Amino acid sequence: MTRTLVLLPGLLNDHRLWSHQVAAVAPFATPVVGDLTRDDSLAGMAERVLAAVPGRFALAGLSMGGYVAFEILRRAPERVERLALLDTTAQPDTAEQSQRRRDAVAVARSGGFEKIMPTMLPNLVHPDHLALERVGGVANEMARAVGPDAFARQQNAIMHRPDSRPGLPRIQCPTLVLVGADDALTPPARAEEMADLIPDARLVVVEQCGHLSALEQPQAVSDALVQWLRD
Repeated sequence: MTRTLVLLPGLLNDHRLWSHQVAAVAPFATPVVGDLTRDDSLAGMAERVLAAVPGRFALAGLSMGGYVAFEILRRAPERVERLALLDTTAQPDTAEQSQRRRDAVAVARSGGFEKIMPTMLPNLVHPDHLALERVGGVANEMARAVGPDAFARQQNAIMHRPDSRPGLPRIQCPTLVLVGADDALTPPARAEEMADLIPDARLVVVEQCGHLSALEQPQAVSDALVQWLRD
């Protein structure tokens, strides 16, 4: 029976974040992209994913998707047969980060949502990728599709996430930790911290790459996921 691979997007991302990876992993797994737009808590997001996918599955999450992956592991570790954490962190929000999230939600709710992704993008991607339609253009399209209401729900879930570091040594499944070398939001030091705490985790650093690795360096990310699935 073919393995199921659940792919969890980040903030203001949808299935398009994973387009290259969906095609690349198809010979090795059945890909399913989780819907993280309808709940305002990690608990709600995790339960929605668990209800949508039967049995055991491989699980990959980027950024916010990684936070949801940790929540799934807390709730149903026996259902996760392997784990991939991309451009994410096990640490909780700082007070300053949470305040920036509240400020962004206020802007979005006061009619400024269209400014959100263009303002965020320089911190999300490598400078060389900003002007690329397949990166910046797709990021803006995804944000418009997710919309301001889901943005507010996602930010609420993110700012209330717990510290996931205490649970990392208990992860028993094969784990890939991947990060863009130039990720400004969850830098390589955060990935190294997770890889050090998760038993036998494999760390991959993708060169010339920011936070949206699946979009920015799709082939490198797909290659890493295929190897992780096949090992």
